[in-house]
Amino acid sequence: MILLAGDVGGTKTLLGLFAGAPERPTAVEVGEFTTLAYDSLEGMVREFLRARNVEPRTVAAACFGVAGAVTDNIARLTNVPWLVDMDAVGQTVGLQHAILLNDIEALAYAVPILEPDELAVLQQGIAVPSGNAAVVAAGTGFGVALLHNVDGRFVPSASESGHADFSPRTARELEMMHELTRIFGRVSVEHVVSGPGLLNIYQFTHDSFGSGPLITPSSIAPARLCGAIGVVHEPLDVPARIYRAAVEKRCPHCVEALEMFLSAYGAETGNVALRSVATAGVYIGGGIAPKILPVLEAGLFLDAFRAKEPMADFVATIPVVVILNPESGLLGAAVHAMNVKEAVR
Repeated sequence: MILLAGDVGGTKTLLGLFAGAPERPTAVEVGEFTTLAYDSLEGMVREFLRARNVEPRTVAAACFGVAGAVTDNIARLTNVPWLVDMDAVGQTVGLQHAILLNDIEALAYAVPILEPDELAVLQQGIAVPSGNAAVVAAGTGFGVALLHNVDGRFVPSASESGHADFSPRTARELEMMHELTRIFGRVSVEHVVSGPGLLNIYQFTHDSFGSGPLITPSSIAPARLCGAIGVVHEPLDVPARIYRAAVEKRCPHCVEALEMFLSAYGAETGNVALRSVATAGVYIGGGIAPKILPVLEAGLFLDAFRAKEPMADFVATIPVVVILNPESGLLGAAVHAMNVKEAVR
């Protein structure tokens, strides 16, 4: 059985061919694409299949995870100017049983089959096998999915929690909230807990919001940031540069930016844990967490995660792990494609 899976992100897209298997689909071919280099998902899928001499009609089922709210197999992507109608894509490309999921919902389908070496434990906790779980993921945006425990089986559920209101907790965050509200009008979690969010925090700690045009990931090159960052020609490299300047303590304002980011990320992850009563665990996906694992383990993140009085003792028992496998979203989409094929047999 040949399955087609996709993990469509705001920056990059992974497409993969998988062989169906009882427990975990096996990747046969995986391709990486720059999302905005294409006008549509159809063109990308056609190129991928053509390059591998795969006839679309031989694909048993296809599933794609996209960053956006999915309704009736249709989604307008949040950070990509695409409207994806999966039924139309399937007809145009020649795919049968083509399904569209929210990208973090797709990632959630991979959680039950991840191996121990694909996970890094931040908080051991005391897992309750009959409990719910949750997935959070910061990258180009911020996403959340819930895993409801139904009769001993996890059932993923999509969420758009990244676009919920950001809630400041400290005097410094209140100051930042004032600035972000002045600029954006409404401040969501994603404005703070994401790659672009780290850049927003950076501008706040450097008091640079009022000193010139707003710097965004798409407008930054070849902008000169602080001396610790230097001249930037590649926008996608900026959060990594801020991170390095902070951990190497080359700039106190970068240090503060990273600390505020970690605290906000931990606090929002704790909020998700409470809202979902995630006693089976919270799984942290996305492109950022594996790259900053040493500082996630250092304390600020978990301190904010646990600071939930009168529920602090409760959240301290919830397992918290980082997903290390960068293709977990793709794997989850393949899992759901396999489920779809089994359901229509």
